[in-house]
Amino acid sequence: MAARPRTLPAAVAPVLVGTALAIHVGRLHALAFVAALFGALFIQIGTNLSNDYSDAHRGADTEDRLGPVRVTAGGLVPPRQVLVATYLTFGLAVLCGAYLIAVAGWWLLAIGAASILAGVLYTGGPRPYGYEGLGEVFVFLFFGIVAVAGSYYVQRKDLPWEPFMLAIPVGLLIAAILVVNNVRDLETDRRARKHTLAVRLGRTRTRVMFVAMLVLAFGSGLITWLWGPLSPWLALTLLDVPLATVIARTVLTHSDGPSLNGALAKTGLLALSYCLLLSAGVLAS
Repeated sequence: MAARPRTLPAAVAPVLVGTALAIHVGRLHALAFVAALFGALFIQIGTNLSNDYSDAHRGADTEDRLGPVRVTAGGLVPPRQVLVATYLTFGLAVLCGAYLIAVAGWWLLAIGAASILAGVLYTGGPRPYGYEGLGEVFVFLFFGIVAVAGSYYVQRKDLPWEPFMLAIPVGLLIAAILVVNNVRDLETDRRARKHTLAVRLGRTRTRVMFVAMLVLAFGSGLITWLWGPLSPWLALTLLDVPLATVIARTVLTHSDGPSLNGALAKTGLLALSYCLLLSAGVLAS
């Protein structure tokens, strides 16, 4: 429960996109792909465990929250055990990173360290950035730019503009998952003095921002076809527009927990489906 398996596709999807673009250019380095994939998974699980522990420590996960039960705050697992699991999981991520450093260069050490640090400081540390309205920005950067471009780099050891361009829709859609989560938890976060972007902007403006993120994601995903080397196969991503429309309508018109929990799950599905279609379009190009 603390690992939050439903969030793990958000770690896998960017790696698939970056790797697909690398295969478009040259051959697949299978071990580098596996290391990047499992490294991303372990960082995501470690972040979830750290978040579970830190939110309980700060009193942010109360009984009236609308989301799933958190194991530390709910007394299901002792806090120390969650903390030890966090360290072990990040340790596994470091092992994956060690192989990537060996095959792609020492500068990946800084990227890996920054990714783990970002996971811990989301709700941990003296001034967690997730409590200051910066969660969506960091998700966009690390699940979009870093994950897609990094996955491309470990395959090709080069960084043209295309992986950065493809990272924009990926980062936006994964950040949109957090937006729905924060819209759902807006009232409990406000009472816990957790100043998420939704708390700062208010429900109405956050909903508008969510829809704008979806529109921008679908538009930006076509740029490497219209002005770049990839083909019209990238338009495969438009198959997800009906699902995005349903989610946007739910977020705009509902405030209850069950509806927003459903929208949250569907936004995660949208991000994964979009990345699979984008990867397929890149490979077909």
